[in-house]
Amino acid sequence: MYNLCFLLFFFFLSFGQSTKNHIVYFDTDKFNLVETEKNRLLFFFQNLKIKKIKKISIYGFCDDRGTNEYNLILSQNRANSIKTILHKNAVPHKLIKSVDGKGEVLLKIIKNEDINIIRSLNRKVEIEVELIKKKDVIKKDELGRELPLTLDSDLMVGDKVVLQNILFKTGFSYVLDESIPVLEKISDQLNKKKDLYFTIEGHVCCTSLGRDAVDRGTGKRNLSLARARYIYSYFIKKGIDKKRMKYSGLKHLFPLGGDTKFDKRVEIEITNIKN
Repeated sequence: MYNLCFLLFFFFLSFGQSTKNHIVYFDTDKFNLVETEKNRLLFFFQNLKIKKIKKISIYGFCDDRGTNEYNLILSQNRANSIKTILHKNAVPHKLIKSVDGKGEVLLKIIKNEDINIIRSLNRKVEIEVELIKKKDVIKKDELGRELPLTLDSDLMVGDKVVLQNILFKTGFSYVLDESIPVLEKISDQLNKKKDLYFTIEGHVCCTSLGRDAVDRGTGKRNLSLARARYIYSYFIKKGIDKKRMKYSGLKHLFPLGGDTKFDKRVEIEITNIKN
């Protein structure tokens, strides 16, 4: 029972942390990585977004053979070698906050035949990457109020950007003429941000039971979907790859509260950010 409680505690603790961890292993008395371990390290960082990293900590270790002084130097050299590899592969210096040799890892009481395996696992460097939390990047105005996200914000997967000043003709799926320049500007931004993949989400207001509104142009009760599809089609005409986009109608299921005019909206939800 104690072990189960400890494992559950560890699981929830780990789940709540905004960190990524990676370990690389070294040959005996060596501080240069073999090619396979180097490739594993680089692959780990390729799957992270550099702009999402808050800080990187690097810790070197040795097995229990050798003097304390020798092991401390070797573990520091191993940590330094990882720092060098990261610098050579475009990881900014300022992100690496700790490069620390910890010396040897003592053997536990184990079976004799397991000693070499344990020692090989102790010849390592542990890399801890702390990611930027959402609250760290939220921008606020001078009164402390959260500013809405825009396409110029430091966006993350799951973020939603309301397309401001996109006005539709009442009851129809096409925008007013005054909104065309705004759509053109948004299209230009999205064409420059080719790493963003997203879903265009349409919303309507003022229907009962969260139902969709009627599109007066077609007579169908799918106005939120029709408006999202209109924006989708417009973006395609402006050269945005349709593979980056999806669209959906969310009816009147997600009212914002307050003035109902803000429920008549189109949002972009970020679904992926590719290198």
